[in-house]
Amino acid sequence: MDALIFRTATPDDVPALIELVTSAYRGDTSRVGWTTEADILDGQRVDAEGILADIGRPRSLILIAEQAGQMLACCHIADEDGHGYFGMFAVSPKAQGGGVGKQVMQQAERHVAGQWRLPTMQMTVIDCRDELIAFYERRGYARTGIKKPFPYGDERFGIPRRDDLRFEVLEKRLEPAA
Repeated sequence: MDALIFRTATPDDVPALIELVTSAYRGDTSRVGWTTEADILDGQRVDAEGILADIGRPRSLILIAEQAGQMLACCHIADEDGHGYFGMFAVSPKAQGGGVGKQVMQQAERHVAGQWRLPTMQMTVIDCRDELIAFYERRGYARTGIKKPFPYGDERFGIPRRDDLRFEVLEKRLEPAA
């Protein structure tokens, strides 16, 4: 199997990024993998405007992982209030469970610690996603107990299928770059 190649997304990647993220989280396609949100959210997960904003702002990038010329995974990393932020993490449902996600997370953490010299990485996860939170805990992230409201009424983040959604902040202390 070919090694993963990492690169930074450009505006030309936006359609493929929308397709990848949607396939990992929404609709029947997402049910092939284990990260689906199809039972709790409908609608879109990302939009072109948001992706372009993430690509264009300082100390923010979308990391793409490719293998044999195919986009397999992505994540958004940014410097937010002196912490690394990790989001928009998606692995193609057909590639889930094979270590691709772990490699993407490690690459993102290396960048945040090494290039931006930030001490921690934070993310927000819908707090009822126990299996996903357990995945992050196995990779060194800890629940902070900090809760944030779900943006009900803003369909850019999806259409909720239940009324008890909220986010929890997870955090990991990063190893300083050598």
